Amino acid sequence: MDNQDLLRRALATPLESTALDVLGRKYEGKVRDSYVTNDGRRYIVTTDRISAFDRVLGTLPLKGQLLQWVSAFWFDLTKDEVPNHVRCVLDPNVMEVNECTPLGAELIVRAYVTGVTDTSLWTHYERGERVFCGHRLPEGLRKDQRLERPLLTPSSKAPKGQHDESLSREELIRRGAITAEDFDAAEAIVMRLFAIGQAHCEKRGLILVDTKYELGKDASGRICVIDEVHTPDSSRFWMADSYEERFAKREAPESFDKEYVRRWLSALGFKGDGPIPAIPDDVKIEAVVRYLAACERIVGAPFVPDLEPPAARMAKNLGIA
Repeated sequence: MDNQDLLRRALATPLESTALDVLGRKYEGKVRDSYVTNDGRRYIVTTDRISAFDRVLGTLPLKGQLLQWVSAFWFDLTKDEVPNHVRCVLDPNVMEVNECTPLGAELIVRAYVTGVTDTSLWTHYERGERVFCGHRLPEGLRKDQRLERPLLTPSSKAPKGQHDESLSREELIRRGAITAEDFDAAEAIVMRLFAIGQAHCEKRGLILVDTKYELGKDASGRICVIDEVHTPDSSRFWMADSYEERFAKREAPESFDKEYVRRWLSALGFKGDGPIPAIPDDVKIEAVVRYLAACERIVGAPFVPDLEPPAARMAKNLGIA
C-alpha cells in the first residue's frame, strides 16, 4: 500500500479529541490533550488536530502518530545533552512524562528570515521593522535569506484562541513572565538543542529553518525541554539541495512542514481571523505526505503507522479498556 492509500484510509478515523479522564485531570491544548496525575506524572496525547495562525483548523490523518514518533526520536537523541521530561512511550499517540511547570514564554529560534504569519520575522521585516525581539536586523535582507547567526525570538504564551506576541528578553522579564536567571538558563538549553538539530538535519539533507521550544521546571526545579522537539508542527524544514537555486530565482523553498497548509490558507485570504476555510481531503493528504517525508528523513527509518481505531487502541495500550 502506498502512502496516499494509507492516508486516505486514515482519514476515516482521525484522533480529534480524547476522553481519558480516568488517567487524571484533563487539559486541552491546540494539538495535545494532557492528563495530570496526583503523583507528578502527565500523559500527553498527541492528536491529529492541526494548528496554525493560533487557531485549530481541523485534523490531518496520522499527524499525531507522526509527530510523536519524530519527537520521541529527538528526545532520545538529545537526552544526554539537554534534560527533558520523557518517562516512556505507551502508545503511538501517548507519552508518559514528568509533570513540569511551564516557563512563562515560548522560545523560538530562527536561522532564516521567512514566514507568512503575523508573528513571523519576515512579516515584521517586510513592513519596515528593523528590531525584532531586541535583535537589530541589517538592511537589504530578502525573504528566505539565512541570517548571520540564529536568533532567539521569544513570544508570550497566549491562551487558546488568542494570538502570541513576540517580545524581547527585557520585555518578558519586565512583565514578570520569566526571571532573568531562568531566561538565560533556558536560552543556553535551546541554542544547544537548535545546534544539534541543525547538524543532524544537515546530514539528512534538510535545513532546520526555525523552531519553537517549550521548557518547564520539574519537581526538583530543573529546567527541562517539554512538549515536542523539532517536529513539522513546531519547526520549519527545507530541502537543502534545492535551497540555493530556488533562493536565487526568488522561488519558495521546498518545504516539509505545516507551512504548506499556511500557504494554502493564505492564498484564500485567511490569516487567522474570521471563519476557517474547510481543508479539502487532497490538501490534507498532500500536507501529511510532506510531514511524512520530513519525519522519515530525520529519523532515518520508514514510518510504520497503526491504523487501528485510536480510541480503542489507546484504551487497550493504557490498560483502561
